[in-house]
Amino acid sequence: MKRFWLILLSLGLFMAFSVSAFAVDVKVSGEYYAAGMYLDKTNLADQDTNPSTAFFYQRWRVGTEFIVNPSLKLVTRFDAMERIWGGARGESAASSAAGYDTLSAGTKTENQNIAFDLMYVSYDSPIGLFKVGYQIDSAWGTIFMDSSMPRGTVSWSYTSGPWFYYLGYKVWDDKSFSAVTETTTTTTQTDLDRDKSALAVKYIGKSAEGGLLGGHVRDARSKTASNNTTNLIYYLQPYTKATFGPVKIQSELDYFWGDYPKDDQDPTKNKKMELIAGWVDATANFDMFYVGGTVAYVSGDDPGTKDKYEGFSAIVNGGIDWNPCLILFNNDITYWVGNVVGNDSATSPTNQGVVSGPMNNAWFLQGRAGVRPTSQWDVMMSVSYAWADKKPLGFSNGTYGTEIDLTGTYKITSNLSYMLGFGYLFTGDYFKGIDAGKGTLKVNDDYMLTNKLTLSF
Repeated sequence: MKRFWLILLSLGLFMAFSVSAFAVDVKVSGEYYAAGMYLDKTNLADQDTNPSTAFFYQRWRVGTEFIVNPSLKLVTRFDAMERIWGGARGESAASSAAGYDTLSAGTKTENQNIAFDLMYVSYDSPIGLFKVGYQIDSAWGTIFMDSSMPRGTVSWSYTSGPWFYYLGYKVWDDKSFSAVTETTTTTTQTDLDRDKSALAVKYIGKSAEGGLLGGHVRDARSKTASNNTTNLIYYLQPYTKATFGPVKIQSELDYFWGDYPKDDQDPTKNKKMELIAGWVDATANFDMFYVGGTVAYVSGDDPGTKDKYEGFSAIVNGGIDWNPCLILFNNDITYWVGNVVGNDSATSPTNQGVVSGPMNNAWFLQGRAGVRPTSQWDVMMSVSYAWADKKPLGFSNGTYGTEIDLTGTYKITSNLSYMLGFGYLFTGDYFKGIDAGKGTLKVNDDYMLTNKLTLSF
């Protein structure tokens, strides 16, 4: 498949892109934010060694379009100075272990100075729009389950009236022999790649839209000389958005299935996968007031089934673009503070990535209400409750907890805004881990204070 795309790309774009740019217009957009965070507990377990943390942090993001002519342009984006003021520099344990944590094509260390995330050619031809290069992937339909990761992509899309069609091939990991990998053991194998093919159709009407994305992921990174393990994943992701008077509704369903792993030489290693996630979100606007609610679900893995995955957080989760709370399932905590966990020991499964990071193995309910007294002010309060879909083996309780958030945003100018927020988590008993019925393990509630100044242009 990869060789086919390489040949097609070489032949199909040779004539289209082998022209000189005699004049180029440049369009620049960007965003800078400076924020502060105070988190009262960096570990929810009831213990003495449980420090708070407080710091300021920032990021500068710049997007640039080099327009050769109305149909041909080069699109780039970089992040710079993404760091804690005066803080330690370098990678973090969460950043190294979890590829979903940076939202960047660069490492965390590179982003603390400068890292380019996007660079692709966009050619609007008579037969459709072609894009070649590093582009945003894993962003479709609604914000739920979106993790806008830059990946090397060859894509084609076509718009006809309200209809939109898409076809793409994306490279996630490539471990082919190269000057970088020649000293590693993986060079003794061939085709240790992970890539994805995607096909989508979408309809956008005046008051409603909907679409369906489907695709296939082939993951051969685990192949060795003694096994032929190749993970095969298929997925369907329908979504819809609609407006009924003052009410806006959006929903999405994400269904993944396949073999993970699949070994043609030793079928006893094979394991099936069937993962489900979805959400329904509604907001009603009444002049200066608005109310809304959310129901979300990500299936968890049943500890009683050894030959099947019903939940797999690295593949199906709520996404890191969607941050429904200030503490629970919020990627800012994962990226800037790290994993916030509960009781954890050699006999208790790890709780990492549960409080922070994308939502996984959970049911989630939220109600919210807000007021916009003027065009500059937006004040909102939300109450959220979450519990585990499947309790890990030995856990006596699956409740994550209840969180109350209050945020206020003031638009200083059309390009400059300031946000102040407070969140309080009534920690659930899930974070006690394995208590063995003794009732000796305890957890603490947690709260956060945060503010953010954002400049966009």
